[in-house]
Amino acid sequence: MEIKLSFTEAGSGAPLILLHGNGEDGTYFDPHIPALARHFRVIALDTRGHGKSPRGSAPFTIGQFARDLGDFMDAQGIERASLLGFSDGGNIALTFALEHPKRVDRLILNGANLDPSGVKRSVQIPIVLGYGLTAVLARFSPEAARRAELLRLMVREPHIRPSELGRITAPTLVIAGTHDMIREKHTRLIARSLPNALLEIIPGDHFVARTHPEDFRRAVEAFLLS
Repeated sequence: MEIKLSFTEAGSGAPLILLHGNGEDGTYFDPHIPALARHFRVIALDTRGHGKSPRGSAPFTIGQFARDLGDFMDAQGIERASLLGFSDGGNIALTFALEHPKRVDRLILNGANLDPSGVKRSVQIPIVLGYGLTAVLARFSPEAARRAELLRLMVREPHIRPSELGRITAPTLVIAGTHDMIREKHTRLIARSLPNALLEIIPGDHFVARTHPEDFRRAVEAFLLS
């Protein structure tokens, strides 16, 4: 069942949709919206079950989030947009671009991964353990059930083969931190598998958009305005 996603909007011009990471909301991009809104119609979404968007009853999956994005674009009369996705937001953007390549103008993937093996083991093992614990507690606690649903995304999704990326012809910026939780060789695989991609590895961790905002914004603006 289609739901109405919560969003904020600023600026005018070609649409640029911002997709946040797991457990966050559209405010993750607040430090960058004023600058980007000078050039674009910037739309920061809250994913299904995040921020102010309702959970609904549909499956809580990357594929469902990508379908929600398509429904949102249809409702807003947006035929084509650029997408900037962080972490799971990058996975949503990538999934949407695979399903609807002609609806994506430019694509920015920040800390995305093709499958759970792309995450460093030092990060993934605690996530797996946390998911196991919260899945048990979910029978007794609504909060644990919500937490388990979020962790499940990182434990079991996404499932994208590198060979599939050849279908995406939109200019793409693949960006990650030097100390990202995504393995650098995995990030490089994504960039190498996309036909029209640039790769930027900038100082910082997985959250470079927040911890190194100037470096991040410089790379994003240079790509979008080129």
